[in-house]
Amino acid sequence: MAKIPKGLSDKDMMQGYVEQVTLESQFLAAEEAEDKRRRARAGLSKPEKNIALTGFTDELTEELGRKLLELKMELFRDGIKNYTMKVKKDGQSIIIKPVETRQKTGGKSVRK
Repeated sequence: MAKIPKGLSDKDMMQGYVEQVTLESQFLAAEEAEDKRRRARAGLSKPEKNIALTGFTDELTEELGRKLLELKMELFRDGIKNYTMKVKKDGQSIIIKPVETRQKTGGKSVRK
């Protein structure tokens, strides 16, 4: 076996490599092609979304993600690292509230 020269990039090391076709890769390719044909016949262009996310536009999802990240940063600044998010419906409002959890250490539960 030849020595691998030092200082080569990943692309340079893989140059000229051809992956051998295996039975597994053939089955996976056939399965993927059949899935594409089935979706085309059914009129589905991409996989269905989770029904719980119906009505969430990409912009709304991004805005919610930013607000949650902002909340996580505030919790971190306040020294709260162990928490869970509780979701509650109050009338026509949805409330997401962080609830601090207790950290267990050797049989004793310690609240930070």
